[in-house]
Amino acid sequence: MSVDFTPVFPRYEALAAEADALFAKVAAACPGLMPCAPGCGDCCHALFDLTFIEAVYLNYHFNKAFPPGPARDALLERANRADREHYRLKRKAFRAGESGVSTAEILEDMAKERIRCPLLDDDNRCVLYAARPLTCRLYGTPLLIGGVTHTCGQTGFEPGGKYPTVMIEKLQDKLMALSQEVVAALPTKLPLMGDILVPVSLALITEYDDEFLGIPTEDDLVQLPKPPVAPEPAPNPSCATCGQTAGSSACDSCGGSTTWVLPGPDGASPDEEDADAPKS
Repeated sequence: MSVDFTPVFPRYEALAAEADALFAKVAAACPGLMPCAPGCGDCCHALFDLTFIEAVYLNYHFNKAFPPGPARDALLERANRADREHYRLKRKAFRAGESGVSTAEILEDMAKERIRCPLLDDDNRCVLYAARPLTCRLYGTPLLIGGVTHTCGQTGFEPGGKYPTVMIEKLQDKLMALSQEVVAALPTKLPLMGDILVPVSLALITEYDDEFLGIPTEDDLVQLPKPPVAPEPAPNPSCATCGQTAGSSACDSCGGSTTWVLPGPDGASPDEEDADAPKS
């Protein structure tokens, strides 16, 4: 990653801390209903996407924690498999939408799909837990999404009950705004990159270098050609009578000066129009 995103990371971490505080608040208000504990891993099979700032943050910490070696290679292989599965499911959802299936039904079907997160190790623990995205931090609390409350199936929240609910879309809006701000500050040819959402798998295997970020290199800086220089006008021929430049004021004083006659309405010169006219 050639662009240093670390100066903006504290702003993202403040949003992550806000999510952690909301999780703790709901857990305190609903004792015994959220059995979240290391080794559960239920949320690590859910389908969700990351904003740009979450993706570069996770990618940064992945590269920092896993230098080149067997452990990194194994994790990238899991990420590639997960990414292919994500692509397959999204194509399936796209075809369903084209065939007339409602968005609500598509989202409901997608929520039932399960893909193992590549960051989940053999002991069902996240290998980048401290850098986990906001969705992971809030999973287990009742979440209001699109006006409908969703809960984890492993919790004790019962349908119809009244519980403190997190409006996760407000946090998502903050993440999107921060992503767009970060991209707007880049000298990029891809100004809409801040609107793109990607799964965890793609965030891990992507190289967020200058080429990916659309930052022009010296080879891209094409020198614009200079505008053509207008040729010098050819000099007017000399008047055969006075030897001065034809059409000049000096030439106008002699009897052989050059004159210009505007054509008449039918294209003929005034002299031609009047050739057969009776003289007054």
